[in-house]
Amino acid sequence: MKMHRVLGAMLVGLTLMLYAAPASAATVKIQVNGQPISDLQISQRLALFKIEGKKGQQTAMDELVNEALELQEAKRLGLTVSEAEVDDAVLQLARQIKVSLTNLQKVLTDNGVGIATLRDRLRATIAWNKVTAVAINGKVQISDADIDKEAKAKLTAANSFDYILKEVIFLLPGGKGSASARTAQANQYRKSFKGCDTAVQLSLSYTDAAVRDIGRRHATQFPDALSAELSKLNVGGITKPRVVENGVSMLAVCAKDVSQDTTFIADNLRQTAGNGALKTEANKYLADLKAKAQIVVN
Repeated sequence: MKMHRVLGAMLVGLTLMLYAAPASAATVKIQVNGQPISDLQISQRLALFKIEGKKGQQTAMDELVNEALELQEAKRLGLTVSEAEVDDAVLQLARQIKVSLTNLQKVLTDNGVGIATLRDRLRATIAWNKVTAVAINGKVQISDADIDKEAKAKLTAANSFDYILKEVIFLLPGGKGSASARTAQANQYRKSFKGCDTAVQLSLSYTDAAVRDIGRRHATQFPDALSAELSKLNVGGITKPRVVENGVSMLAVCAKDVSQDTTFIADNLRQTAGNGALKTEANKYLADLKAKAQIVVN
């Protein structure tokens, strides 16, 4: 009787396994050079898309195919991605969207997305960045003469100054407090402001107000609106209050000289142009990999 019970239990267990298997089994939908992509991966990517406000099964399939090619090319070039690198990428993503790792995982789980899906995408991104550095960077050529010409064309009356500045900031410790109340105090400070020499002394009349030396800055290092405001100030002037991440900030002009320096404009143009050219070359490289690949859609 005991043996019959054991056999009976085993048969029941096997039966349950047989019934459960189809529900959890993944079906291969695409093969990329023999590497399978399953319907489960596609559905998970679609769930991730939903969080990001994107949609489209074909787009999800294309993304997974591209990632397979990117990882395969990294492997061919002898480039690897460690789990530690993926861990760091997940952490950086959480910081960018200003959530904790725990909350990031909760957002994924609540929307039916496994953390492995995000990690797979980030792993491919890291691998492709390495491929880009090794195999594509050298193909990008930027004309310094063209960059310098464009930079000079962007010089204006407002951004042709060199400054020595101090920042006066009314802090919101821990992000708490009323920005409008602090702005009102900053405006009171501004009305009493008599120049950089007395900036610190004046700040002592206020709670949680600080003055720090910013040093020399060229107008082209600031956003256009701030450059325009600074250009209208004389030495001893101070900008209107602006709400920043940790409080309410003003910039005081301690010195001001005409300077048609295109260094920062040129650097920004060079970076923008380089990024654009690099992206174009990387897209060509990936398109070539796809054209040569064996991609089978079931």
